[in-house]
Amino acid sequence: MKKETIKLKLYKQNFKFSAAHFLIFDKKSAEKLHGHNYQVSIDIEFNNKTDSKGYLIDFKILKSIILDLINKWDESVLLPHKNSEMKIKIIKDHVLEVKFRDRYYCFPKNEVNLLPINNTSVEQLSELFARNLVQHLNFKNISKVAVQIEETRGQAAVFEIST
Repeated sequence: MKKETIKLKLYKQNFKFSAAHFLIFDKKSAEKLHGHNYQVSIDIEFNNKTDSKGYLIDFKILKSIILDLINKWDESVLLPHKNSEMKIKIIKDHVLEVKFRDRYYCFPKNEVNLLPINNTSVEQLSELFARNLVQHLNFKNISKVAVQIEETRGQAAVFEIST
């Protein structure tokens, strides 16, 4: 018997976020702090066909979940909290002091996302986003979720999770 699936693709113009970051290459080199206008696209594969109403999921609900996740990263500084060289200290409850090698930054705490990753590459961002998305999806018939994050046109990473 053939396995049949159906896939929904979401790549809306407003599935984007602007954020600052820097990549850490090795023990000696890292990019300077800079920003991107990231674009997110989502593929969700389902195990079965549409229900009796003729669809799998309400797009409004799905778009709302995706936009909530995107908005958490929008207009922020993304820092890899699991990087051992990243020293972060909270000052006066609203300022983050960040030391990375010979660099020193102070950011308003509410403008920084300390992410549970060791580098802010599109590879790790797409994985983290996909894992966060799967946690929010309560739909039983999903077999795979793929998240693509593009940092510049034509330069992206895709992370897939089979559920």
